[in-house]
Amino acid sequence: MKPGPKKADAKQETSLDPDNIRIGLQIRDLRKSKRVTLASLAQQVNKSVGYLSQVERGVSALPIPVLQAISTALDVQISWFFHGDNEAPAEEQQYIVRSGMRRALNFTGMGIREELLSPRLSGQLQMVMTTIEPGASGGSEPRQRKDEEGGFVHSGTLELTIGSQVFTLNTGDSFALSGDEPHWFRNPSDKYTEVIWVLVDTY
Repeated sequence: MKPGPKKADAKQETSLDPDNIRIGLQIRDLRKSKRVTLASLAQQVNKSVGYLSQVERGVSALPIPVLQAISTALDVQISWFFHGDNEAPAEEQQYIVRSGMRRALNFTGMGIREELLSPRLSGQLQMVMTTIEPGASGGSEPRQRKDEEGGFVHSGTLELTIGSQVFTLNTGDSFALSGDEPHWFRNPSDKYTEVIWVLVDTY
């Protein structure tokens, strides 16, 4: 008869979120293909080896700033991790993204869903639509990119913190950030918020 703890672990494994498992496997495969050790990656993103091991197994949720840091460390754009169920016609793949064919990335447990609006996963320009549940935020830590980015509040209310300044943006408002400004966002309202981000990667 197996000990109790092992049964609990097995039960936990069967209840893991499919998106967390998929992203974790992508991170592990990409890391190994680049011959980067778990310890080296942990040092680059300022996280523990144990935490990253859980991320790769799909056990721990992955906040947006951490995924961004991992993307930078592994030299890919964050859009590399987006998943699409449908494939566009060949003549559209480089130019058009239909509303029902967006690649999506769910941050389970955070109330965040991101959809890639750009047709190509390569290139310096990326457009992403973020849907934020009421009360949800971009994580417990500020995010910071090395390149410029901007956003447009498509619907709802967005609380945007840039450094020590806090701004409230509503439908139709927009913003721009330089690459050296740490920022954080949340949805302070009781309705869903949609933000369209424009990201530039120059590496």
